[in-house]
Amino acid sequence: MKKRKKGVNLDYEEILTHLAPCGLDCSKCFAYSEGEIKLVSRIVESLLGSFDIYAERFSKFLPVFANYSSFKLLLSYLAHGDCLGCRKGTCKHPDCKIIRCYKIKGVDFCFQCKEFPCGKTNFDPDLKRRWIEMNRRMKEIGIEAYFEETKDLPRYK
Repeated sequence: MKKRKKGVNLDYEEILTHLAPCGLDCSKCFAYSEGEIKLVSRIVESLLGSFDIYAERFSKFLPVFANYSSFKLLLSYLAHGDCLGCRKGTCKHPDCKIIRCYKIKGVDFCFQCKEFPCGKTNFDPDLKRRWIEMNRRMKEIGIEAYFEETKDLPRYK
């Protein structure tokens, strides 16, 4: 995984490996194969080792540990992300229409399309609102500046 350092500018092509056509940062996605969520989840998995027996014991006086098996299942999923990113065709959002549309339209980002904003995304209202905000911001300040502005922010707000 390539670590992004504060203040280090990436070229346009490298930014495209991070930002999906919708504007979300694939490298921050829970499913991204080279992302920090996967890396940190693997570290947590390793640090916990065979914690199951302890979680069972602790659950007798700390009820939150009764949910450990669910936590472990989710952690395992996060630790084994396999998505290569939206531009490589492995988007985990099953109903995303942008993944095909941006190629047909011949653009890198939705705001570059003359139909933006459109009703073709198939996003829920919250994601659609974020999609519009991200693309308007990219159009306003430029893709490189947008990436620099958002590279250290969490993907999930």
